[in-house]
Amino acid sequence: MSDGKKMTSSRRHHLKSLMLQIAASWIEQEKKDLEQMKEDYMAENCPAPDLSGDQAALMEICKKLAQAIDKVDEARYDTEAKVQKSDKEIEDLKLKVVELAGVKKPALKKVRMSADAMLQALLGGKHKVNMDLRANLKQVKKDVKEESTEAVGDWRKNIEDKADRKKMFETS
Repeated sequence: MSDGKKMTSSRRHHLKSLMLQIAASWIEQEKKDLEQMKEDYMAENCPAPDLSGDQAALMEICKKLAQAIDKVDEARYDTEAKVQKSDKEIEDLKLKVVELAGVKKPALKKVRMSADAMLQALLGGKHKVNMDLRANLKQVKKDVKEESTEAVGDWRKNIEDKADRKKMFETS
């Protein structure tokens, strides 16, 4: 198998059916063993009652059986309580393990889809949605401010005016 040769599908199915047959035979054998164990336990712990005797003896046997049943019921109840408690602890530990490990987020795949196609996929094919947001914008006209050249004047004159102001502050 390490040579890189692949197993044919018919061979794979044949091996799978053989494994299933073996597993089924094991399950049958386990069932038979369980039945045998039950019979052995009953023969050992519950001998056949002696029903010969008068009515008082039979009443005594019934009382003993009732007491034995009560003891078994108490033991069964205690065992069930222990099992439930341990099951609850197991569930709590499983939750703690999940919390400690944390939930791993899967790596997201890149999807090349336009906004229109995405909305159509979300909303369904019935709805017509257009994501051309630029069409919904208002048109704004730019007003070009034309500055008069007269206000600007000669730049040398502006410099001289500022120099006069500077002298005015220096002298005071």
